Amino acid sequence: MTHPLMPKATAIWLVENTALSFEQIADFCGMHSLEVQAIADDEAAIGMQGLDPITAGELTMEEIERCQTDPGSRLNPAADRTSVPKKKGARYTPVSKRQDRPDAIAWLLKNYPEINDAQISKLIGTTKPTINSIRDRSHWNTSNIKAQNPVGLGLCTAEYLEKIVAVARARAGTTHAPNKSRDEGPAPSMTVVAPAPKPKPAPEPTAETLFKPVPEAAPEEEEPAEPEMLPAPETEQLTIEQDMSSEPIEMPAPDADNQ
Repeated sequence: MTHPLMPKATAIWLVENTALSFEQIADFCGMHSLEVQAIADDEAAIGMQGLDPITAGELTMEEIERCQTDPGSRLNPAADRTSVPKKKGARYTPVSKRQDRPDAIAWLLKNYPEINDAQISKLIGTTKPTINSIRDRSHWNTSNIKAQNPVGLGLCTAEYLEKIVAVARARAGTTHAPNKSRDEGPAPSMTVVAPAPKPKPAPEPTAETLFKPVPEAAPEEEEPAEPEMLPAPETEQLTIEQDMSSEPIEMPAPDADNQ
C-alpha cells in the first residue's frame, strides 16, 4: 500500500477530525502507533498543521466512516489516487567511505580530465565546491590526498564508470557514445592498427641440450686436381750457313792408267 505524501500532517488531521484508532491511523500513514499516540498527546509534531487526505484525493469519507464503525478494519486509499514518484536525490555514500572521496576525485581529475564536475558529483556523490578545491589544491587535506581508483574504493561500479567516461568522450568528440541510436548518424570511424607479431621466445636450456656431444663434421671430399698442361717445346730451326766467299775446290781428274 502506498502511504500518503505527508504522513505526519495526515496523521495530525485524522487524529483531530476522526474517531479512528491509533493503529488504523498508523497503518494508513506508515507510522508506529506510539508515534500517533505522541501526536495525540501533543508530545510530537507540535505546531505542525494537519493535511486533509480527502481534499488531497488520498482517502474518501465513506472509507473513514466504514473504519470508524469497525475498529478492526484498515483504511484503503482512494481508487483514483495518483502516486507521487519519489524524487531521486544525491547519491548516498556510506559514512565509512566518505573520507575516500577526495582520493577518488583526484584520480578522476588526473586520468579523465574530460569528465565535467556534474558527472563526477553524480558518480561519487560529492559537491562541486569540493571538486574545485581539490583541483585548485585548496582543500584542507590536500597534503594527505592520494589519487585512488573509485572502483577499488567501492564508491562506484566499473560499468558505471565506463559509461560516464564514454559519454564524456562522446561530448568531447574523441569517440562514440554507447548505445547510440541510428537516427543520430553514423559513429566516427576509428583506425585500428594491428599489433606487430611477437617474436617466439627462445627455448630454455636443459641438461640434454647443454651436455649433448657435438657431432663431428664429416670430412670434405677433395676434388681430383686437374693435370697441368706443359707448354709444347719450341722447335729450333737450324740454319746452315754456306760460306759463299771461298773459292770452289777443284777436284783432280782421275788418271788414265787407273782406268
